[in-house]
Amino acid sequence: MLLRKVLLEDALHLYLLYCRNMGDQIDVSSTSTQLQNTLIQYHNIPDDEWSVAKKSSDVTVWRKPSEEFGGCLYKVEGVVKEVTNRIVDFIRPGPYRLQWDSLMTEMEIVKDLHQGCCVMRYTTAGQLLNIISPREFVDFSYTTVYEDGLLTCGVSVEHEIVKPHCVRGFNHPCGWFCVPLSDTPEHSFLTGYIQTDLRGMLPQGTVDLAMAGSLVNFYSDLRKALQKT
Repeated sequence: MLLRKVLLEDALHLYLLYCRNMGDQIDVSSTSTQLQNTLIQYHNIPDDEWSVAKKSSDVTVWRKPSEEFGGCLYKVEGVVKEVTNRIVDFIRPGPYRLQWDSLMTEMEIVKDLHQGCCVMRYTTAGQLLNIISPREFVDFSYTTVYEDGLLTCGVSVEHEIVKPHCVRGFNHPCGWFCVPLSDTPEHSFLTGYIQTDLRGMLPQGTVDLAMAGSLVNFYSDLRKALQKT
């Protein structure tokens, strides 16, 4: 039993060391520019190309076929009653996200890079009574100015080592645009674009149900967290 524990600890140590070295292999300038341009392209997709996936009283989720993989690109919008900078501080990798995001169970910034970039590792909880088991992601993350607000975005980076007992998911270019409302600048309009390949043998209908529900819950969790602090 003791030997097994030591072996697991050694494996985890090697895994984290590998993640920290990954930042040296990333062309930060090229990756961040390409990622930002891709998100802006998503932001300019005409409304008639989207279909509604889920709608609540104050959040709407749309979807369309992804051009990156065989799943969907999701778009979600809603007003958040808070200033832009504070909202983005709660969303991007940092001290706040793990405190309020009910889907996220672990998060670690494994490599700080320059120009508002980092490499992060995080795990998500099981969904739909664990039909979708917990997933792990390793993402390049970038935050920058966009118009009068901010854009925080990310994309997964491929590598072979997987944390023990986790399924590795992959985030194709994802991001959040947060801009102040013109008539009420202390409130913000938050738009997200998410296209996550959960991998594994999952029916698309199950993925759609989980993704749409988690995005609506994301706004609810975020609003509650902002009100508390």
